[in-house]
Amino acid sequence: MIDSYKFGEIVVDGVKYTSDIIITEEGIKENWWRKEGHKLCLQDLHGVLWEGVETLVVGSGCYGLMSVLPDVKNFLAEKNISLEVSKTGNAVKIFNKLSKDKKIIGAFHLTC
Repeated sequence: MIDSYKFGEIVVDGVKYTSDIIITEEGIKENWWRKEGHKLCLQDLHGVLWEGVETLVVGSGCYGLMSVLPDVKNFLAEKNISLEVSKTGNAVKIFNKLSKDKKIIGAFHLTC
């Protein structure tokens, strides 16, 4: 469960993170960097998409500057994984709501 988010900071289960993160069923991947900065490509999700994932929630930053590239969208469609992309503040709400009923992954850009 994500406790809070503000520009540059996210709190998950009482632990504060100040760099981008990915949240999976297995835990949190800290200091998450993307190959192309403000573009999310499939390589950026290597090792975190596993069988049974139903939804990927992407927090695209405070102002929504991170985009999801077509290779990610195509892969998710092939695997029947739904995609929710929103500014990070709203993506946190979506993540918390969906995580109650679904197997999800959250990828959160904390700035821009």
